[in-house]
Amino acid sequence: MASYLQVDGLTKSFGDLVLFQGLSFGIAEGDKVGLIARNGAGKSTLLNILADKDGVDEGSVVYRRDLRVAYLEQDPDFPKELTVLEACFYAGNEIVNVIKEYERIMVMDGHPGIEEVLTQMDHLKAWDYEQKVKQILSQLKITDFNQIIGTLSGGQLKRVALANALIVEPDLLILDEPTNHLDLEMTEWLEDYLRRSRLSLLMVTHDRYFLDRVCSTILEIDNQQIYTFKGSYAYYLEKRQERVDSINVEIERARNLYRTELDWMRRMPQARGHKARYREEAFYDLEKVAKRDVTQRNVELNVKASYIGSKIFEADRLYKKYGNRTILDDFSYIFSRYEKLGIVGNNGTGKSTFIKVIMGLVQPDKGTIDIGETVRFGYYSQDGLQFDDQMKVIDVVRNIAEVIELGNGKQMTASQFLQYFLFTPETQYSYVYKLSGGERRRLYLCTVLIQNPNFLVLDEPTNDLDIVTLNVLEEYLQNFKGCVMVVSHDRYFMDKVVDHLLVFNGEGDIRDFPGSYSDYRDWKEARQQQERAAIKPKEKEEKSVRVKEPGKRKMSFKEKREFETLEKDMESLETEKKTIETALYDGKLSAQELTVASQRIGEIINLIDEKTMRWLELSEIEE
Repeated sequence: MASYLQVDGLTKSFGDLVLFQGLSFGIAEGDKVGLIARNGAGKSTLLNILADKDGVDEGSVVYRRDLRVAYLEQDPDFPKELTVLEACFYAGNEIVNVIKEYERIMVMDGHPGIEEVLTQMDHLKAWDYEQKVKQILSQLKITDFNQIIGTLSGGQLKRVALANALIVEPDLLILDEPTNHLDLEMTEWLEDYLRRSRLSLLMVTHDRYFLDRVCSTILEIDNQQIYTFKGSYAYYLEKRQERVDSINVEIERARNLYRTELDWMRRMPQARGHKARYREEAFYDLEKVAKRDVTQRNVELNVKASYIGSKIFEADRLYKKYGNRTILDDFSYIFSRYEKLGIVGNNGTGKSTFIKVIMGLVQPDKGTIDIGETVRFGYYSQDGLQFDDQMKVIDVVRNIAEVIELGNGKQMTASQFLQYFLFTPETQYSYVYKLSGGERRRLYLCTVLIQNPNFLVLDEPTNDLDIVTLNVLEEYLQNFKGCVMVVSHDRYFMDKVVDHLLVFNGEGDIRDFPGSYSDYRDWKEARQQQERAAIKPKEKEEKSVRVKEPGKRKMSFKEKREFETLEKDMESLETEKKTIETALYDGKLSAQELTVASQRIGEIINLIDEKTMRWLELSEIEE
């Protein structure tokens, strides 16, 4: 396969902080590569370097000549006064630049250079560019092409930027957290698009389902070096653990030898002989290995949750509208003790507004919320990252608590607590403005959890967090002795954490689903198949209707009895079908009952189909 990108000896640092050193890797035609690293290890910096938006200290980045590259940044930015369509022409790419050149020449006398530009327009198929832009925007559920960029939500803005990247039909697509701010429907659409596409891909994402289903190669930046794993994310996890175990064995062996050599160094006289110099040099090399730390530093969130009583909160007949858009329509809910609830739905259906109503930050139009006296909320919001950039990291935590209670009489200092969140002593005493986006998110999560809440309300907590932090956060939430309400588009995260879902379908239609997101997805697909299958009997009935011809035989006694029985059976099956459909829509069935009901309704549809065909055959016979 042809080489698209070759990176050799790449080194990047900011002052004394070395992000990576001597990185070398390549991407070939058809490769789909996922890039993994802890927050602050330089993932976004590396992508910015590859997109020529940042410089390097050493090394080279070489693309194949005439390679078409598109880059989706983590936080896309367009002038707020542009319309959606204007934004797609604002971002510079080869086609847009040729169109602009064509428009510039057309207003000049004599149209100098028009022949060359016309050739380029034909070659790049630029004549229908606007139509292609509108098509891809429509696929991404952006239909108001004249909407002003400044009025778009985070998810809509991400989709406009994604359209800009896809419209040029790149050979190599570079994506930095493409699923951030995308709802589940759009995430699954993009996942399917990238999986089927023949383009090459380099992507940073924390969405593990997305990573596992799309990428066939994993690159990991660890300890300033890069490691390559040819396989899926699941394969990477297995092989990475083997590598870590092997290095830990090597380090333990080096530490045992180091103790011996350290004793020798201390006993050697100051004026060492020439023959001992090689051993002294070897000692310093050995010291570097022995003091190396590759033990996986996991976030340990064993913070004690305060006591929570049996009464949590009760929402009674809530109504909320914004203009013509309905968020809540006669919504009532009683929260149970230790309940873990997930909230899913497309962007714009009111999930974050619902959270704010529950938290008392937005008042409902009608209805009441009764909160238990022992409830102590910990609220992690999408717009909660409001730190003083000139503060030191440790002071942010100390302003909330000097000491954190762990239960059983144990305590932890603010510094120790931050270390569990992967903040080294050096990072703790540096300023907030030096933190990466993911590190700021981790610090924000830390400030929420140390307040000893017993009811966690988390609005998109997975955005910008690295996979290591996500794994431990999931484990913490599973063991959390309190209530959890979480809005997230991370399917893996939701599967691990929540017991059931509130599904926001828009316009105040909210359904309770008893199971994980994967259970809900399977049920939804089964239901769509049933709806498609239900149309087929009607089609067959229409095709089977014929005008009776004279001279046909009469129906026998046995056939008359069968005809009458068929009518009763079909009526009975239709009644059973309606009963099961009502139960499925109510959302009161368990996951196991849903599976049984879904299987039964499929059987009923097939039986109705068969009996309808036989009834039509008999109806053509004269009685």
